[in-house]
Amino acid sequence: MNLRTKFILFAVLVHALLAVMAYLLLQENKYFFLGMELVILTSAFITAQLYHSFFQPLKLIRAGIESIKDKDFSSKFTAVGQQELDELVNVYNRMIDQLRQERVAQAEKHFLLERLIQASPAGIILLGFDNQVESINPAAERYLGQKIDDLLGKHVSQLPEAWAAQLKDLQTGQSVTFRIHGTWIYRCHRAHFLDRGFQHYFILIEELTEAILQNERQAYEKVIRVMSHEVNNSTGAINSILGSLGFYTPQLLPEHRQEFAYVLQVATERNANLSRFMSNFAEVVRLPQPRKEPIDVHELLRSLHRLLQPELAKRQVACTWQLAPQPLIALLDGQQMEQALLNILKNAMEAAGTAGGEISIQTCLYPPQILISDNGSGIPEQVRPHLFTPFYTTKKQGQGIGLTLVRDILVNHGFTFSLTSGNNSCTTFTINL
Repeated sequence: MNLRTKFILFAVLVHALLAVMAYLLLQENKYFFLGMELVILTSAFITAQLYHSFFQPLKLIRAGIESIKDKDFSSKFTAVGQQELDELVNVYNRMIDQLRQERVAQAEKHFLLERLIQASPAGIILLGFDNQVESINPAAERYLGQKIDDLLGKHVSQLPEAWAAQLKDLQTGQSVTFRIHGTWIYRCHRAHFLDRGFQHYFILIEELTEAILQNERQAYEKVIRVMSHEVNNSTGAINSILGSLGFYTPQLLPEHRQEFAYVLQVATERNANLSRFMSNFAEVVRLPQPRKEPIDVHELLRSLHRLLQPELAKRQVACTWQLAPQPLIALLDGQQMEQALLNILKNAMEAAGTAGGEISIQTCLYPPQILISDNGSGIPEQVRPHLFTPFYTTKKQGQGIGLTLVRDILVNHGFTFSLTSGNNSCTTFTINL
């Protein structure tokens, strides 16, 4: 039974008793009866006033509660001329104003945070209680290489393989730095925040590739310049001495002349090889920024194929084409991109081996891509993290600068790329234009 019902029952009971008393007085004295009727009317009027005074604030409070439940912070009450009720109205109005201001401020902060997260160059993955992806910003979508719709709801262990291996066991407060496809370097940090009393977890992804490559480039640039200076000075002097020694060949005994000339030739060739070796290193250091212009990638690939055709025929390596039906036009530096694609095709040709080898050249328009594959033996697992490391090579005569040059050209162009080997030993170099 609520308070309103109790009050009404109490008023009815009191006035019923007064009516009974009035009836009894009517039997004795009609003047007392009239007086009692006057008392009853006065009591009813006062009771009605008290009812209004008592329950009007409750009605006001109930209306305010309903507005708050409906999250309506725009409704306010006006004063009615009663001191107690007006005080309640003022308190309610001040509370509503404060709630509205706090709600607007919170909405603005939330909106600002959402905009910052969406515009942030750092990747952010919001996780649920079971380590499932609840939200992801465009930067993280770009790093993971999958669409947002394909990532939402997935467990961390279901992310792309290279990411899942690093993030599935990452504990809150810990960080991990790793490479993707041997080139792209990322640092991931896991943390949490409180929202309405519950902990929510997130993973912050920072790409360190550009900064580390810049530091790396500056380091080996200094080394190569010093080496180039010393080697060029030495080879110049040695070439001069070897040239002078060549004038003494006719003065030797006939049986010694051929051996002497051969030794001079070997020394001269080794000197030339050393000069070319340092020149190749210097090319990596002197790589200029690309001068981009619209280039037909298909024509560029066909010209490189004509250049490599004699060597492909000699090795009996087949080349298959799967070009997009329309020209693939991209903004790039034709000369630099030609050098990068030439190195990639040479590596694919060498990996394909001899007879029975095959190279596949494929392009796509949406998204614009170049895919160069070979059916060689694949890339060993222990080699993959070092693919684009400067001066790292598995070839006997290699210098370890081919893929480094390719990496620098593609990074300067702003193209993402990957070099992967599948379970069927097929190795694919993918360039996203």
